[in-house]
Amino acid sequence: MAGYTKSEARDWARERLVGAVNCTIPSFTHDLTRLNERGIRHDIRLAKEHGFVGSLGVSEISITLPEYLDFLEIAKDEAKDDLVIVHHASWSSLEQNIEAVKGAEARGAELVLLSYPPNFYPESEQEVYDYTKAVCDATNLAVILFPMFLWGFSTRIHPSDIPARLIRRMLDDIPNIAVIKAEGGFPSIMGIIECQRLFGDEVVISCPIEGELLPLGQLFPIQLSATSDHEFWGPTIPEAMRLLREEKFQEVTDLYWRMHPARKAKSAVSMQLNGGNFINRQLWKFQGWLRGYNGGPLRLPTQRIHDPQMNQLRKGLLDAGFEPSMDPFREFFAGRNPA
Repeated sequence: MAGYTKSEARDWARERLVGAVNCTIPSFTHDLTRLNERGIRHDIRLAKEHGFVGSLGVSEISITLPEYLDFLEIAKDEAKDDLVIVHHASWSSLEQNIEAVKGAEARGAELVLLSYPPNFYPESEQEVYDYTKAVCDATNLAVILFPMFLWGFSTRIHPSDIPARLIRRMLDDIPNIAVIKAEGGFPSIMGIIECQRLFGDEVVISCPIEGELLPLGQLFPIQLSATSDHEFWGPTIPEAMRLLREEKFQEVTDLYWRMHPARKAKSAVSMQLNGGNFINRQLWKFQGWLRGYNGGPLRLPTQRIHDPQMNQLRKGLLDAGFEPSMDPFREFFAGRNPA
């Protein structure tokens, strides 16, 4: 059970969510029949060591809901009170998402990243409002509202994915919306600028894209970068958030340019592999493996990653002066804690 009430969600978020939240993709045994508890615990321990304030338990892979809830329980047990475990509310239907969020709350999750199912085809703002409110009403946990191009709202609802007038209505009516993950209209930065200007005094505004975070954080305070594949950077993003809070902007700028070769490699590989309006979680798992995270096999259906992309990512990190794993790529598919 979370250590705050529903009406306290926004105050809790303002106080607790200072820093960066990465992603933890579940690990499985080599025969893919069970969760790999050692691999999961390894990833949570490393996230804490790298300085993250929280970690998203990714659900957008081939996993059953009971398995996923067990995964969250393992993650929470390893995290204790040192790391906020974030429930990934990305399931196939509203009914399943309500079941999932209730289960996640019971297993110790403290925060929810709200997504919209692939088969959800709203044609009005009211339908988006109704879905959002139904999920939020089903839990006492703080919720991250997520304007995002993946939902397909931009052509029917508004170019910003979820328009400010609808966000305003949601914030007025749904007290546990405590964070906005401001990617509306991506790759435009207007979404985060608009959310910060209109709603930054009421809820936490998250900037998850590090290439925007490091420049924009020098112009106005950004307390949270959640959720993203920050594990690719090891401890770098939590360190960058600390530098931004201390207004050491030249150090942030120097860090930005140091990261640029790896940033370009990551962007190029993402463009190659992130098709079908779906995030390549195999790619994200490999990115984490390069920085010490578990890696390991994922079930079909899953996306793939091949040698050219793996070499490109590793070379990008080397060119940026980081120290990625130089283990043979076959070790990624086994994982650092094979079971």
